[in-house]
Amino acid sequence: MKSNRSAADSPTARAQRLKEIARLFTRLGFLAFGGPAAHIAMMHDEVVKRRKWLSEQQFLDILGATHLIPGPNSTELAIHLGFVRGGWPGLILAGACFIIPAMMMVTALAWLYVHYGTTPQAEWLLYGVKPVVIAIILQALWTLGRKAVKGPFLAAVALAVIVLYGSGVHEIVLLFSAGAAVMLISTFRRWRSQHRAVWLLPFAGWQGAPISTAPEAFSLPLMFATFLKIGAVLYGSGYVLLAFLRADLVVRFGWLTDPQLLDAVAIGQVTPGPVFTTATFIGFLLADVPGAAIATLGIFLPSFIFVAISNPLIPRLRNSVWFGRLLDGVNAASMGLMAAVTWQLGRASLVDLPTTIGAVLALILLMRYRVNTTWLIIGGAVLGFIAAAIQG
Repeated sequence: MKSNRSAADSPTARAQRLKEIARLFTRLGFLAFGGPAAHIAMMHDEVVKRRKWLSEQQFLDILGATHLIPGPNSTELAIHLGFVRGGWPGLILAGACFIIPAMMMVTALAWLYVHYGTTPQAEWLLYGVKPVVIAIILQALWTLGRKAVKGPFLAAVALAVIVLYGSGVHEIVLLFSAGAAVMLISTFRRWRSQHRAVWLLPFAGWQGAPISTAPEAFSLPLMFATFLKIGAVLYGSGYVLLAFLRADLVVRFGWLTDPQLLDAVAIGQVTPGPVFTTATFIGFLLADVPGAAIATLGIFLPSFIFVAISNPLIPRLRNSVWFGRLLDGVNAASMGLMAAVTWQLGRASLVDLPTTIGAVLALILLMRYRVNTTWLIIGGAVLGFIAAAIQG
């Protein structure tokens, strides 16, 4: 047994494991279309069924842990798996190999957008793609919402978040106050079931700072700090990212417009890998290649740190009632934020009857026929091109 363990821990064996990690997650980085659920399914097939790096239960425990920390779930799952398989070098390698392919593709598309995005052809292509993006977000909101909003109490929390976000309350305040409220009130209700309306109290006196509308001068350090903050506090689906990006980059700083933000999401959807590479596109728009690199580093760096901290704690977190209730509240708040920002972006993209019909058709194809989002994006681009030809 001792000789077997020493052979498994030899430099040659460790190097071989790191090569396996690099090959697998680079391939997934180029092929992982379809969003976080598809990414997770692909990783499960590769590391549990095919390679047997870990058991079903270990995989489920790691997946559960990704929901207890901020950041993109599928990217953090890749980082966790790299850590389990290859230690600290594996942690960095798996995450980097999964992120970099998408980062490269988004940077290339951002360059094309900057140089050709204002031509009539490019505008009509995005005219066709934007309604599809709205449909994709709505489908994700419906699917995730059914799991996250577990009963009238959490539905009321989500509704309160929608109202308060529309009133200017900071999204981070909403996420953490909702999580704390649900965690505390769920416990309190076990002791005093008659206090059913007390859940409103955490929101009543916590208005948060109003969102400033004064433009802020652009700087690389401020952009890095903004994306670092978002990566450190964002729970839920990658689409919740839109609420944070809009609040900071459109409303507070005035660096982007709503159409530019939706363009960033649309181009991010064309590429495989994490939705968070939308930050790469925005960074390129604001400061070329250095901006793309700094924005990407800022938004993904917290995920590496959180995985390194949380991985050894997974067995305890899995059985924690308190953390489970906190997560319930945060997830409900995330659904509220998603709903609010979808309404705002929908008003900017569904500008006439054709775009409205396109969004409805895309939603039907997603919900009824489960068409891959990549094909829908391509289809939207083709329809935009046809519309441009007809108009021209």
